[in-house]
Amino acid sequence: MSEVYRFIAAEKATYPVALLCRVLGVARSSFYAWLEAEEARQARELADTALLHEITVIHLSSKGAYGVPRVHAELRRLGRAVNRKRVERLMREHGIAGVTRRRRRSLTRPDKQARQAPDLLGRDFTAARPGTRLVGDITYLPTREGWLYLACWLDLATREVVGYAMADHHRAELVVDALRMAHGRGNLEPGCIMHSDRGSEYTSAELRSAISALGLRQSTGRTGSCFDNAAAESFWAVLKEEIGTRIWPDRATARAEVFAFVETFYNRRRLRKHPHFGYLTPHETRQRFRNDQALAA
Repeated sequence: MSEVYRFIAAEKATYPVALLCRVLGVARSSFYAWLEAEEARQARELADTALLHEITVIHLSSKGAYGVPRVHAELRRLGRAVNRKRVERLMREHGIAGVTRRRRRSLTRPDKQARQAPDLLGRDFTAARPGTRLVGDITYLPTREGWLYLACWLDLATREVVGYAMADHHRAELVVDALRMAHGRGNLEPGCIMHSDRGSEYTSAELRSAISALGLRQSTGRTGSCFDNAAAESFWAVLKEEIGTRIWPDRATARAEVFAFVETFYNRRRLRKHPHFGYLTPHETRQRFRNDQALAA
């Protein structure tokens, strides 16, 4: 019957609708009801096409990382009052999906002779305000020149990367360099907890001395338990899936891309759902804490 109605709609500029309906044996009321519904369907399709374009742009700008929750959150931030189920339907119908996390091989090599710091977090990866609790870890990135090692410190209040360092080795000085950067730009409070695994870099006398000299407190999880440093492990999963490169031509290129990922995308553009503030970037979360503290004062 839809084909008959479409024929009438196509010919109604040439012949009267009443004549067409009589000849084709359909009621005029039924045709007009179909016509009204068809116009509404076409309007919905046009709206879906426009929304799909916005979804695609957001997804591509995230380097293919965003799934339904963060695409929907970004649309809302842009002023688009759109239903999440509609976003989910369009992404499903057009094969748009976020990345899936992969397991990574650990670099942790415990120093059995080193003095172990206590676990001051107990798997509680939250913080009441920035600069009070940080987690750190090391990962490696493959290049055709060999491994590039990356050490980071994340603030648990914002999940912002406040300190990082890269080198062709993973000796203790690498994590110390990242620590000094975190201290310089992270506004760390006296007694701030610096949590890590029990790898030899983090149980070294060099790092222990640097933490003490800066007036901070060291904390380590148990040997062989990735869950005791899950927040740092989660960041590595994000970086390795969302940076978009599997092997770099050289260490200089890898360094540049890590810098761009951390500074321009992860800290300032990548949305994360905060338990109290909703979807914000790590940098916006830090600003929100500052604003709240200023209002409280």
